[in-house]
Amino acid sequence: MNLIDLKGRTAVVTGGARGIGFATAQKLLASGAAVALWDIDQAALSKAAAALKDGGRVYTGVVDVTNEASIGKAVDALIGAAGKIDILVNNAGITGGNAPLWELKPDVWRQVIDVNLIGPYLVCHAVVPHMIAAGYGRIVNIASIAGKDGNPNASHYSASKAGLIGLTKSLAKELATKGILANAVTPAAAKTEMFGQMTQTHIDYMLSKIPMNRFLEVEELAALIAWLSSEDCSFSTGAVFDISGGRAVY
Repeated sequence: MNLIDLKGRTAVVTGGARGIGFATAQKLLASGAAVALWDIDQAALSKAAAALKDGGRVYTGVVDVTNEASIGKAVDALIGAAGKIDILVNNAGITGGNAPLWELKPDVWRQVIDVNLIGPYLVCHAVVPHMIAAGYGRIVNIASIAGKDGNPNASHYSASKAGLIGLTKSLAKELATKGILANAVTPAAAKTEMFGQMTQTHIDYMLSKIPMNRFLEVEELAALIAWLSSEDCSFSTGAVFDISGGRAVY
């Protein structure tokens, strides 16, 4: 494993209890960072923390990324324990199932937007002031190739990820002279527990669109996230990094 130097850094990974978030936490820990796992699932969070405990300093917080008070409490706790937040990986997300737009219920549509787009805004809103005060920060927002292409039967998910790309670009420009970089990644599908929220037809569709004819491995995405979280990434901000096995057309 190629390691990135993150010694002395403290990272937050939302949705860190499983899948991409868990793999990212593993990579950041192996690279020397202390990592705070924020997740809404207490049981999964406890299991993840136990699995990672020998890898370095691990903090946990039961956090609802759609709730300002929940986020604020977690930020205060981590600042109190670790003293700072250097890295933020906005990974928490849901798919909301698959159906044509006119068949998706408004409450489901809104929930996907709340978690996937409003959530990263709220977490950034709480964390960024601490980064500004410190004069340093790295923010990595986990978008999706669906945010570029617009997957059929996933209008809510595609729209939320397109919005997250726009948020990233705006935030990056606002922070460009403050020592804080904000970038997005647009992965193709990785085979995680989120597949349980999708139809097999949609899963087959996603695979058919990937020229490499396989799904993304979470460790591959974690490696890209680790670099974007490091000082080695020093002149890229507001960028969208593709990791889609050749699917991206722009």
